[in-house]
Amino acid sequence: MKIGVISDTHLSEPSIKLNRLIQWVFKDVDLILHAGDLTRLKVLDAFFPKEVIAVSGNMDRLDVSSRLPVKEVVKFRQYRIGLIHGWGSPSGLEDRIVESFDNVHAIVYGHSHMPANHIKNGVLMFNPGAFSGSFLRKKESSVGILTIDEGITGAITTV
Repeated sequence: MKIGVISDTHLSEPSIKLNRLIQWVFKDVDLILHAGDLTRLKVLDAFFPKEVIAVSGNMDRLDVSSRLPVKEVVKFRQYRIGLIHGWGSPSGLEDRIVESFDNVHAIVYGHSHMPANHIKNGVLMFNPGAFSGSFLRKKESSVGILTIDEGITGAITTV
């Protein structure tokens, strides 16, 4: 199973760049996880007909935050993936979000606009970076792909 992972789109509506991403990078994914800060619900329309599981982030407008949960646990086969945006300073972010989940194999998060793909205390910590990029941190736009087979592995792709 392949899962597209995106965070921090910061869009008011689907863009040409987002549509290209869906047609190329996410073309073969079975599902998409959005780790918050989509900004407006209309952004999710771009992913149709693929299934999307999304959480709200700190920059989302009321139409998003009133409809999407702050965190979610998604089950695939025997694996449990925690999905959350994150909050506060990028420093210590992973330590804060880990406390939000019990008994998960991976945690997908956003907020920091900095990609992460590593194991911490037996849990895959996966941040696809920011689709919107990061001017302050001079980071390019990026997304991720999770692959589930005999385990969960992640890969970050610059877009």
